[in-house]
Amino acid sequence: MGGGGLDLAAMKKLIALVALALMSQPAFAEDAPKWSLAIHGGAGTLDPAQMTPEKRAAYEADLQAALDAGAKILAGGGDAMDAVKAAIIIMEDSPLFNAGKGAVFTWDGTNELDASIMDGRDRSAGAVAGVKTVKNPILLADTVRTQSEHVFLVGKGAEEFAVSKGFAVMPPEYFATPARREALERLKAEKLSALDVDHKFGTVGAVALDTKGNLAAGTSTGGMTGKRWGRVGDAPLIGAGTYADNRACAVSATGWGEYFIRVGVAHEICARLRAFEEFRALEVEGGEVPAEVLAKAPQQIADSVMADVAQLGGDGGVIVVTPEGQAIFSFNTTGMYRGRATSTGVNEVAIFGGEEKVSATPDH
Repeated sequence: MGGGGLDLAAMKKLIALVALALMSQPAFAEDAPKWSLAIHGGAGTLDPAQMTPEKRAAYEADLQAALDAGAKILAGGGDAMDAVKAAIIIMEDSPLFNAGKGAVFTWDGTNELDASIMDGRDRSAGAVAGVKTVKNPILLADTVRTQSEHVFLVGKGAEEFAVSKGFAVMPPEYFATPARREALERLKAEKLSALDVDHKFGTVGAVALDTKGNLAAGTSTGGMTGKRWGRVGDAPLIGAGTYADNRACAVSATGWGEYFIRVGVAHEICARLRAFEEFRALEVEGGEVPAEVLAKAPQQIADSVMADVAQLGGDGGVIVVTPEGQAIFSFNTTGMYRGRATSTGVNEVAIFGGEEKVSATPDH
């Protein structure tokens, strides 16, 4: 070559360096630890016309605070179980959601709280129902998981267990809010159903994947306005409102609990995803399953299970996180208070259908 050009040896060296750089970038992105988080604060027949800018801002702020609390733990290499608890505690402490402070009233004018949590590593689980004195039921559910030989404790027994483990006893007025009391009074005065006054199923929940590849799920609720006779919905039931399995997914549900129990929604979604993964692992003629099919499978499975709920007459929604880091929502209502954040830069909250701005499917 003439002038100031590169000789052949130098050109080959430059090409090799560029090729090496190009090859190393995807490998680094693929090998980088990934994490994912999704949260919900209830689903239902939400009316955009009734959502004032101030009310929307308040919900979005609390959803973002919950999302940030969990995402901070995951981004720092923390545990999925800790991220789930951190996110749910924020929503239990907010009077905007039907869990912990701000829980709906039973027919008798009390607040009865339910919660469950599950670790996808070993499928250990804890749950409580009908507790009236515990500020953060999700923490009591986890204590049942870690400090007892049981999975599910209810009512007075669950509260006695809480005291034995050092939980403070909260007075009834801590949980009560004027809006929830008004809803009960209107239900009784106008002889309405819980669906008429609630408009949404105010359960809160979170699902997470941590950088070590572990999944976790948790759910907490005050149930339905005017509930009687010790009614318990799907939120504290492992397999109905909550499920996590490292081999498949983590799910938290919110909706008309009776129908979610009948379908076994959370476990059903995980079971179908696990079956899909096992089928994909088989050496079948025709080669590997196309990448686009793999990417769409979790959403399609969640939508199919929610369609089953709708066919029976129920409604609500689910949040799902997969081992690959997908964070998805599926709901058959007009809206669901929700949010998601991932290691790929996704960070968003939404209320009504179709408000997501970006995909939450990680690039691989």
